Amino acid sequence: MTDGKRVAFVSSGSAESVDVEKKIRKKLKVKRIEVDSKAPDIVISIGGDGTLLEAVHTYGRRLDTTRFVGVHTGHLGFYTDYLCSEVEELVEAIVNEDPKNSIAYPVLKMKAIMADGQIFEKYALNEATVRRLSRTLVADVFISNFLFERFRGDGLSISTPTGSTAYNKSIGGAVLHPGLKVMQMAEIASLNNRVYRTLGAPIVVTEDENIILNLDKALDYSLTVDRLEYKFTNLAGLEYSLDGTVVHFLGERHSSFWKRVQESFIGDVN
Repeated sequence: MTDGKRVAFVSSGSAESVDVEKKIRKKLKVKRIEVDSKAPDIVISIGGDGTLLEAVHTYGRRLDTTRFVGVHTGHLGFYTDYLCSEVEELVEAIVNEDPKNSIAYPVLKMKAIMADGQIFEKYALNEATVRRLSRTLVADVFISNFLFERFRGDGLSISTPTGSTAYNKSIGGAVLHPGLKVMQMAEIASLNNRVYRTLGAPIVVTEDENIILNLDKALDYSLTVDRLEYKFTNLAGLEYSLDGTVVHFLGERHSSFWKRVQESFIGDVN
């Protein structure tokens, strides 16, 4: 039911997205659903997957109480459930939505540790990466407390199962079903020769383990968390884990994961 239900919008800002938002707002007003950008129950993303990622980070402090739904007006639609021509269907789904039927995807927790002991934390729906801007990245890779390898290369990407279809896939990572409570580490152009050696393949780590990177002292580290980039001059280490935090999506239209993979990368097989 609509009693007390509040929505917010995050738009790509394109002319089409602005027009779609106006149409949705008009129909929501008729249904007496309040627009509240500060404390929404449902966030409507209008654009592509990038806009949905922006929405998740905008409302990152409300992941436990907020559901997300995407309207597709961009170039990619892995997370978006409705076309811009389906405003009526979207509004009806919001009106009749039952929070118990939401779909939950795990997010990745990244903790950056500075040389002075300060901590910087962020959550990623897709992936987090680490690189150096001017030289080869060198990192001791620990799986929990076990020293697994010393990595040398352009960088490392740690992704969620849903994020496995994003940047992770483009660098040779495996596509993982989001029902798996795991994270995946994939190498970005590693050095492998007679002197330097890494596994040279993606690894999948379970929810009760973490990935720790001890880094050489340098002034030019670049971290990304989904589409956000951060630069550090005193970064000492990184820790990646799954702490049970999830992102909830409106479940009424959310199709199966493998159907989304097929539609995004393969197309009609008939």
